[in-house]
Amino acid sequence: MRPLCRSHDGAPRDWPNTTGTTDRDAAHHRSDTRVKRRGVAMAAEPRRVAVVGAGMVGLSTAWFLQEHGADVTVFDRRDVAAGASWGNAGWLTPGLATPLPEPAVLSYGVKAVLSPSSPVYVPPSANPRLLRFLAGFARNSTAARWRRAMEALVPINGRALPSFDALLDGGVKAETNDAGSFLAAYRTAAERRVLLEEIEHIRAAGQALEYEALTGDEARRLEPALSAEIGAAIVLRGQRFIDPGAFVHALADSVRDRGGKIRTGAAVTEIGHQRGSVSVRTTGSDSEKFDTVVLASGVWLGDLARPFGVRSLVQAGRGYSFSVPMDRVPDGPVYFPAQRVACTPLGDRMRVAGMMEFRRPEAPLDRRRVQAIVEAARPLLRGADLDSRQDEWVGSRPCTRDGLPLIGATRSPRVFAAGGHGMWGITLGPATGRLLAEQIVTGRRPRELDPFSPLR
Repeated sequence: MRPLCRSHDGAPRDWPNTTGTTDRDAAHHRSDTRVKRRGVAMAAEPRRVAVVGAGMVGLSTAWFLQEHGADVTVFDRRDVAAGASWGNAGWLTPGLATPLPEPAVLSYGVKAVLSPSSPVYVPPSANPRLLRFLAGFARNSTAARWRRAMEALVPINGRALPSFDALLDGGVKAETNDAGSFLAAYRTAAERRVLLEEIEHIRAAGQALEYEALTGDEARRLEPALSAEIGAAIVLRGQRFIDPGAFVHALADSVRDRGGKIRTGAAVTEIGHQRGSVSVRTTGSDSEKFDTVVLASGVWLGDLARPFGVRSLVQAGRGYSFSVPMDRVPDGPVYFPAQRVACTPLGDRMRVAGMMEFRRPEAPLDRRRVQAIVEAARPLLRGADLDSRQDEWVGSRPCTRDGLPLIGATRSPRVFAAGGHGMWGITLGPATGRLLAEQIVTGRRPRELDPFSPLR
């Protein structure tokens, strides 16, 4: 195991008074823990690291920290992959990892978003916190802000697939599947124009993305599961997909096999700071001390990170999915952008996913939303038994108002955030973990993380 060392030179100097630690204490602590190594001031080695959250982001961070010799303990309020990591579409699509606030969202209008059948749904009883989030979300849904956010995502998108390869090469017993025929399908060529224009904006921002426009007949030759209603399509090249639940569980097994501990059913209620350490308290347990804590708790990130200067709202954007039998399971993912419905082959069934529901994360599954996905997909698919559904699921994606994740140091150089990826936590989880582990180890923030400061 290689030694783990970290400089605090790249971390913010001011510490949150809400933890009971004063700036004078912090300065004294930094002075106490610094040692000289190769002529550079380094902090005491954070040998013991706690990671809060056992989804793709948290477990990837834990795994890459182990690569640097850290002793990791992962806490989760429920179980491995119990949040947004389990039932999502499982796309590894850096070419489509774009900011969620986009001009098209503004076109829905109030009447549309209040309808349970709308692809974007806001309950009429929205609370003040959600209304603040939505106001900020709307401010960021302009073409200019979308372009800036897209440019910010391009560098980390480029690290997405190589980071999955690093996990597999490092012994994670899972696989990724090449999506040779990743299809975005439309009823008409006019509908398709929206995505073609977006692809050109994506490419203009510097994101590599190969594609080809197809007629409906050409698309059906590639994927016979498309119905006669499909009149136009786009095939995307160079993308992949996974079974997300199976992959995250394999990642957890690898973390355990390398000596890490994963504590499930352990809801973290408080992160405290003491001189020389940071403590983690879980429900019904005494606090434990660690050198560093990473907050990768999805939609729950904000509550734990707020005492450390993180003011960004993290809102649950709930997505739904289920699986169905097919006469012939598609060879690769199929996307219906106008309906915002995503289909992914998983073994002998197909997962159908969709919707963005801004609602509290613990709200029960709303069967109206499942039915809305069914009715949207039914006329577009051939050979899908949409009435024989299994694994009906709802999960909460952690969304930010500007569509960019929160990755990096907080006001405490011992507390880091990793979350707020919206729909792209699976795609960007390993890249996030790899880059954040590098920052924790070296004290230098990788350039790919520059736009994602949790303190912005």
